[in-house]
Amino acid sequence: MTSKRFPVVTSKEVVKVLESIGFQFIRQSGSSHAIYKRASDKRRTNVPIHSGKTIRRKTLKAILNDAGLTVDQFRTLKG
Repeated sequence: MTSKRFPVVTSKEVVKVLESIGFQFIRQSGSSHAIYKRASDKRRTNVPIHSGKTIRRKTLKAILNDAGLTVDQFRTLKG
């Protein structure tokens, strides 16, 4: 049985997963959002960078959608 609940994660954890599946840092938008892009399929996403704070569920859902990941795939990659 798979869980549909979203994990509680920080931006650092999200970035680690994105980089593990081929996303690369492109640029920082202001001081609070980093833009990541995967060259192989041109997918791109924005990650809010707020030191020590967790990412809201709705924001994480958007990031996973942009990256083409399910919640279960994210959990597996996160470890």
